Amino acid sequence: MDVAFISHGGGPLPLLGDARHREMREVLADMRRQLRQPEAIIVISAHWEAQQPTITAAQSPSLLYDYTGFPPESYAIQYPSPGAPELALELQAALAGFEPQLDAERGLDHGVFVPLKLMYPEADIPVVQVSLMRSLDPDLHLQLGEALALLRHRNILVLGSGFSFHNMRAFFNADSVESDAKNLAFEDWLVDSLTAPQYSHLQRWQRLKNWEQAPYARFCHPREEHLLPLHVCFGLTQRAPDQFYRPQVLNKRCGMFLWLAA
Repeated sequence: MDVAFISHGGGPLPLLGDARHREMREVLADMRRQLRQPEAIIVISAHWEAQQPTITAAQSPSLLYDYTGFPPESYAIQYPSPGAPELALELQAALAGFEPQLDAERGLDHGVFVPLKLMYPEADIPVVQVSLMRSLDPDLHLQLGEALALLRHRNILVLGSGFSFHNMRAFFNADSVESDAKNLAFEDWLVDSLTAPQYSHLQRWQRLKNWEQAPYARFCHPREEHLLPLHVCFGLTQRAPDQFYRPQVLNKRCGMFLWLAA
């Protein structure tokens, strides 16, 4: 499997030409150039939480415009990718220990269709979305990724779609030296945790499990749902990423990580 964690930007803004998402769009384009053409894409998005992991199982999934206050064209975006009901069943079997559910009704949320429309605008690759667990337990999401490794022999792209910085007030308030310093301190900790050669995969696991001990963790993530797709990605790979990026998105530095299949 190829695996990537991305910071997916603010609602539909990356698709509307917003200048504050230029670097993010450039990173996604670079990732696309490095990735093999996958037979299917599994997305773990920060914008879906359920009691147990839940998996989209529609043959032709609709879109869920789960944002408000944007221009009318934001609600006419199309991404007619096929679903993958058979892959959904495989995922259900792989995640059996979590008692996962299938959902044939829910549409793909913007954490799925916005980055995929930038990376794979042809919309011809089957897409399945997997929810977070409502407990937001970091260790359980690491374990969720570990369970996904049962499918690692497949040519599938696993995309963790969240945001390594997600303090909404800080995004839209006037920039301040203090806010930027806190943002960078947490990003430095995150990059160090995932890439520093002195850490074993077990030490990386423990650092992500105890992410609240990172500098300014709760400033950067008042609620952790946008960080947990990264836990799933690391639980699946259990090694340092092959590449990382730090684009500026909405005036803050945000981490994006890429693990390429051997």
